[in-house]
Amino acid sequence: MKVKIEDGCIACGACESICDAVFTVEDTVLVNEANISANEEAVKEAAEACPVSVIILE
Repeated sequence: MKVKIEDGCIACGACESICDAVFTVEDTVLVNEANISANEEAVKEAAEACPVSVIILE
């Protein structure tokens, strides 16, 4: 799985609160790609919870 963050992130922190092993919110979201495979279900949950739908899973 790959995770892409599209333009429009509002840095609300929802993804980080669900899966801080993968998502870190600063001015925008940083993705720790090394931890995606071990946290796929949480990554999917974070993408669904994004209020602006900018987390794209490929």
